[in-house]
Amino acid sequence: MLIFVTALFFGSVGTPLVRKLAIKSGFIAMPQADRAHTEPTALMGGLAIYIAAISALLLVTILVAFLLGNTLGLREFASILTGASFIAAVGLWDDRRALPAWVKLGAQIAPVVLVFLIGTRISLPLFDIGGWNTAINFIITAAWILYITNAVNLLDNADGIAIMISATTSAIFLLIAILNDQQLVSILAAAVLGASLGFARYNLPLPKSTIFMGDSGSLFLGFLLAILGIKIRIPSNDIQITWMVPIIVLGLPLFDTAMVFISRTRRGVSFFQGGIDHTTHRLARLGLDKLSVALAITVISGALGLVAIFITQATLAEAYSIAVVLVFVAVYALWRLEFKASSNFRTGRTPVKVSPNSMQT
Repeated sequence: MLIFVTALFFGSVGTPLVRKLAIKSGFIAMPQADRAHTEPTALMGGLAIYIAAISALLLVTILVAFLLGNTLGLREFASILTGASFIAAVGLWDDRRALPAWVKLGAQIAPVVLVFLIGTRISLPLFDIGGWNTAINFIITAAWILYITNAVNLLDNADGIAIMISATTSAIFLLIAILNDQQLVSILAAAVLGASLGFARYNLPLPKSTIFMGDSGSLFLGFLLAILGIKIRIPSNDIQITWMVPIIVLGLPLFDTAMVFISRTRRGVSFFQGGIDHTTHRLARLGLDKLSVALAITVISGALGLVAIFITQATLAEAYSIAVVLVFVAVYALWRLEFKASSNFRTGRTPVKVSPNSMQT
């Protein structure tokens, strides 16, 4: 509660202050053909999210390490914060100077290597084949972190979307961690949840967003959510079941990025080119306004979270039956959104021009 309240306070109080700083320093997102906003909007929201989350996490570090004398897990905790800080800095630089997509993606390898070496990794006994085990586990870990990090970044394409996904998924991770007595995961999840909710009131279309998080915020949140997915453990159930829990919790970012990749590949459009082919854009074309789209995304993400919580207590037959149903739902959603309702994409190109250097749409 202390971590959550601290992050919520700094997020709520710090965001308008950062907004004023952004306006004074000219850190503004100007209206463009590939953006939905029609007015200049402050673009330093990621800094507010970062300050809120890090302030809460440093507070608990001081309390635990110095007042209570408990340094267990402090090294891994520090590596995660260092990696998250680096990736937030990369995003902030990209917000200012628009880095090429390959440079931004390449820079994200450094924090992945850092956390992997310290111990935050996916270890699959299936691939325990001598000297190749570490290399294979690193590839899988890197693929997961990079996928989730950039999936959240790509979903930051409309008011309130990325921040509400971050709030919802971190709340689910927090609940699962508390139920399973996982201190590190609950600490990180509480900080992400508080910072997200503190920022959300300024980013939701009520009636319009007054500040954007930018790549600094979406990459920072995506990185921490990916870490939460790796660290979550459910010791009361079999690993043959619980491996799917983080995948279901983060199912919406996973689905959206996969759908966009499939859509752009079949249309001959570069994946790194922006467009209006995300889940949010397709929901808007069905007649939903900005706020309704944000609420719909939140409800879908929350529903997946509830399914994941059920999976933590499910039997093997129940878990895999649900997994099969979710796969069918995802395939149907892909068909419905991409192949059946694809009249806007039959030209083979997206209707707007976007800089090839931009990974955010």
